[in-house]
Parts: sequence; C-alpha cells; structure tokens
Amino acid sequence: MFAGFTLEEIDVGPVRLRVRHGGSGPPVVLLHGHPRTHATWHRVAPLLADRHTVICPDLRGYGGSSKPPSDPAHTTYAKRAMAADAVGLLDALGHDRAAVVGHDRGAYVAMRTALDHPARVSRLGVLDGVPIGEALARCDARFAARWWHWFFLGQLDKPAERVINADPDAWYGGSPAAMGEEAYADYRRAIHDPATVHAMCEDYRAGLGPDRAADNADRAAGRRIGCPVLFVWSERDDMVDLYGDPAAIWRDWADDVRAASVDSGHHMAEEAPERLAAVLADFLAG
Repeated sequence: MFAGFTLEEIDVGPVRLRVRHGGSGPPVVLLHGHPRTHATWHRVAPLLADRHTVICPDLRGYGGSSKPPSDPAHTTYAKRAMAADAVGLLDALGHDRAAVVGHDRGAYVAMRTALDHPARVSRLGVLDGVPIGEALARCDARFAARWWHWFFLGQLDKPAERVINADPDAWYGGSPAAMGEEAYADYRRAIHDPATVHAMCEDYRAGLGPDRAADNADRAAGRRIGCPVLFVWSERDDMVDLYGDPAAIWRDWADDVRAASVDSGHHMAEEAPERLAAVLADFLAG
C-alpha cells in the first residue's frame, strides 16, 4: 500500500497529523471523508504520483492524527480548524500552494481551505458533496430520510458514541475485499478507538453549527472561490437525486466550475480508482 510513499506524523501547530506523501511535481492534497482514513486513497495516490507530489493526511480526529478535546461550540472540529491544519501541513512540507481535493467530509475541509486561504489553493476538487450550508438549506423529508446520520451523529441529547462503540463493525461496515486488506485494517483500527468515534461525531456537530454558520456568512458577504473548481459525483450515489444538477450549486460559489461523474458508489476512490485518478489528473493538468 502506497509503495514509495513516506508515512510520518507532522506537527502543524495545534495538532499532529499522520500523513502519507510521495511522488514529485506540483503538490496535491487529498482529504478523506467519514469514516475513512487517508488509506482510502491508496489506489488513487500512486496513479497521480508520477506527475504530482501527493499528500494524504488523516484529518484531525480521524485515524492516527491528534484528537484534541472538543469544546461546547464544536469549533475544535470545525472545517475552519481543519483547513488551518491543511495550510500548516503545506508550510511544514515547504509548499506555497497546492491543489486540494476532498471527498465527503473532506470536501467541506477543501472548500473551507479555498475560501479562508485563497492564496494557498491553486485548484479545488470536491467529490460527492455540496456546501454544508446549501445542503441544510435544501433539507426536506427525502434528505432527512437518506442522510439521517447527519442528525443522529450531530445531536447531543442521546449521544451517538454509545451506540456506535457497542459494535463499530456493524455500524460502519466496510470489508477487506472492497477496501484492500491494509486499508481495511487501518480503518478498522480507527473505528474501534472511542476517541476517534467521538471526534467523528464532533465533526458532524460542527457541521450543524459553526460550519453551517461559516457557509451562510460567506454567502451573505458574497464571498466566492477564486480558483478553478472540479465537482465529481458518484453515479450510484444520490447527488443527482437530491439536487438535480449539483454542479449548478457550485456555480453559485465559483466562476470556473467543471463537472464529471464516476460510475461507482459513494466511496469512489476505492471502487473506481482508475477513473477517478484520470478525472483528477485531467483537471490538475489544466
């Protein structure tokens, strides 16, 4: 897994991130989603490494990265904090700018990095997601039925951690056949760590609180993403069912938006790595 890549822990200020990096050329940061670790990219990263320096961190709270104590406002796990981690990682590795690509929850971190640190992001890739504020503004019974986990993980009256920790394998699923033996083992270590489970729930609590507020504030202020944006959706997921033309939502946030689809379920980096890598390589090449 990740042949030729380096695995290390890197201090980015308030947290230490577990990071896999390798290859050569213009840098690209790949940000995983919930409940994965950076290992979800193990089939994609090597396909980009011949032309790019590929950087794959575990987000704060996930996998082997630091799990700082949560706070009542859930800002510790807000995407603004995670975006600052991404910039700290670029500083630590000596990169002024990079393309940033995120899947699922990582897409929100990638977007926030582009909005909060525009000078550091050359291109933005968002996979299977629209901005949190936009998703919640469109929330209806169909969204609530399909994405109920947002509200289960995000609520506090009966915290989800107790339910999940009772049987993490049953809750999260996954298999070595689908993910690869090493990636599955890495993921399974993470989901069996109660501190990681708590941090992942805090990620969702931040989504319903400070992340949504940040998106809404940016919309109200007319802030836009200045770099080229690529939106990629999984054809066997529900982006189109929920939003019709989800790329149109991203065009409300940026002038230069390209769109592509991948014939896969939600975890496209694991299910269709060659197609995803080809789409990303084309976008990164300009």
